[in-house]
Amino acid sequence: MALLEPSRWHDLLFSEGEWRAGSGETVDVVEPATGGTLGRVALATPADVEAAARAAAEAQQEWAARPHFARAAVLRKAAALWAEHAEEISWWNIREVGAVPGMAGFAVHTAEQECWEAASLPGRPYGELIPSGEPRLSMTRRTPVGVVGVIAPFNVPIILAIRSVAPALALGNAVLLKPDPRTAVTGGLVLARIFQEAGLPDGLLQVLPGGRDVGEALVTDPRVPVLSFTGSTEAGRRVGELAGRHLKRAHLELGGNSALVVLSDADVDSAVNLAAWGSWFHQGQICMTTGRHLVHESLYDDFVERLADKATKLPVGDPARDEVALGPIIDAGQRDKIHSLVTGSVGGDVRLAAGGEYDRLFYRPTVLAGVTASTPAFAQEIFGPVAPVAKFSRLDEAVALAGASEYGLSLGIVTRDAMRGVELADRIPTGIVHINDQTVNDEANAPFGGVAASGTGSRFGGAAANIEAFTETRWITVRSQAAAYPF
Repeated sequence: MALLEPSRWHDLLFSEGEWRAGSGETVDVVEPATGGTLGRVALATPADVEAAARAAAEAQQEWAARPHFARAAVLRKAAALWAEHAEEISWWNIREVGAVPGMAGFAVHTAEQECWEAASLPGRPYGELIPSGEPRLSMTRRTPVGVVGVIAPFNVPIILAIRSVAPALALGNAVLLKPDPRTAVTGGLVLARIFQEAGLPDGLLQVLPGGRDVGEALVTDPRVPVLSFTGSTEAGRRVGELAGRHLKRAHLELGGNSALVVLSDADVDSAVNLAAWGSWFHQGQICMTTGRHLVHESLYDDFVERLADKATKLPVGDPARDEVALGPIIDAGQRDKIHSLVTGSVGGDVRLAAGGEYDRLFYRPTVLAGVTASTPAFAQEIFGPVAPVAKFSRLDEAVALAGASEYGLSLGIVTRDAMRGVELADRIPTGIVHINDQTVNDEANAPFGGVAASGTGSRFGGAAANIEAFTETRWITVRSQAAAYPF
């Protein structure tokens, strides 16, 4: 039987090691490209969260006590299963998410790599010796936090779930995963199946699709001390506030409005290639998407013309049935938000150089020329295939434009002088920088995260960030005999 055969999970969710009915309603798994139904999943309720958290807390203690190589073995098996079932999982990613095949394959490959990286964590040093003014051995030790709550979004559901789930499990924790109901299969059920087949003990990973009430139950449950949230800045602020009231750690990876700065010495063809990929890959539904193009005035007109020409030639359609560059937007609500920002930006000096049209959920790659810092499509995160282009004359102006955003996730700089690019990047607050590349990049072993409204820094990717995120630091001292005190 296939890994994701619908008969395994039809009308069910995965909790306490079993596929069982949730106490909420069931909803259709909808293919955005066609509107057709791919299956049906069960939604959780706060009562399901409470039961799952109780079971997870019980299962976690035995898991944390297992030898490090036993935990690592489960993660290595999971990595192999991602590779073994890559074609089937990619099919679901194309159909449920609307990803083009290249994006779908990249997501599965990254999930595999995340598990390989996580498999190395149990064997890493888990503390250090520190000096003491007393006659004793003084040390720190990293211990699992217990139960980790993971809330993952719809746009790149596999990657944005596995990058927290895998390291949290590897470090001895249990995980409660709440995927977006729109992508509950690729964002949740596939992880349940992978780890079930990998031999993860029951209760350590539980998948609870649901709405806001389920997310709030996850944040407030006393058995869940750490939250890993990926989503919009608006929702992230609510999660952070609620977690703070309950004295919990919340690792937040939020929105972005990343800038691509094209300096006067850049090659225009190369810059346009980077710009197109950065803005239109995966329909622009990526937090790192290039949302603002800042181009030196000497290259501006040529850049806009060539980018618009590329936009008119890119095929848009159903990635499961046609060879296309862009697939569908996830749903009508998101499409309408994109279109509202585009139409609300055109006027005055701002013109539509290409796109600005849609057919059902298929939105054409769009170029807006003449934008300024106050243009809605420049100032706000669009989360769609739109490239707003502004011009600058001096580097100080480029710095001001790049910094004219509440977000600080990713930054791209295009120049023939790489060190000039590094110097410019040092002046612009951001969590990620790419010189002579666009803003959308991701590797399992690299730290990931943004500043300001883009999140709470690099709490994803790389051993140091993962260990910091999913363990607690304990101070331990040891004496050869009992200490003596004055009374």
